[in-house]
Amino acid sequence: MDIDFIYLLCLGLCLCYGDEDENEELPRPSISAWPSSVVKCRSNVTLRCGTHFQNVTVTLGRLHNSQYQQQKKSPGKEAEFHLTNLQPEDAGGYFCTYRTAASHTWSGQSQHLQLVVTDGLGGGGCPRPSDSKLIFLTTFSCLCISLLFVCIFFIYRCTQQGSSHEEPPKRQEKEEEEEEDGEEEEEKEVIVTLNDHTCKHEHETSCGE
Repeated sequence: MDIDFIYLLCLGLCLCYGDEDENEELPRPSISAWPSSVVKCRSNVTLRCGTHFQNVTVTLGRLHNSQYQQQKKSPGKEAEFHLTNLQPEDAGGYFCTYRTAASHTWSGQSQHLQLVVTDGLGGGGCPRPSDSKLIFLTTFSCLCISLLFVCIFFIYRCTQQGSSHEEPPKRQEKEEEEEEDGEEEEEKEVIVTLNDHTCKHEHETSCGE
């Protein structure tokens, strides 16, 4: 009888001790951001959650957003969560919780980490893609119009130079034609003069006879 009582007493004490271990509150984890908690738009960041135990399941959550949750099992004491192509809506408070393989409850939340997403110019957001496309199209259109004006200017200059080079030959041809006409008139005058002299000579000869 005494042996059974002692056995039951030891069994009860062991069960109570096991329950206390399982219900013992886990230490809070830590959270950090690499390379920084202030990042540029469309860049990447790694959130690291550190625990006090190995072989843990870690959950990454967001403040004021109960639907956001990432969970990862880690054989070590740390789990990493990679956030890529960050947008303004990804900014906000993040925290970690974890549990071990032996525990049935989650630890308390870590300190809250505030993630800030900037546009790289000190602002709090990123330029919208539509704005970037509009700026690109406007710049491209201005360049095309400028090149068109330059081409028109060079074509006009080349046309003017071509016309100026064509004028001297025309003038030279005209002067040559005028010189030829003058020579022809002089030849005609010489012929007429010779004819007159010939007629006079013939007339004087006929009169002497």
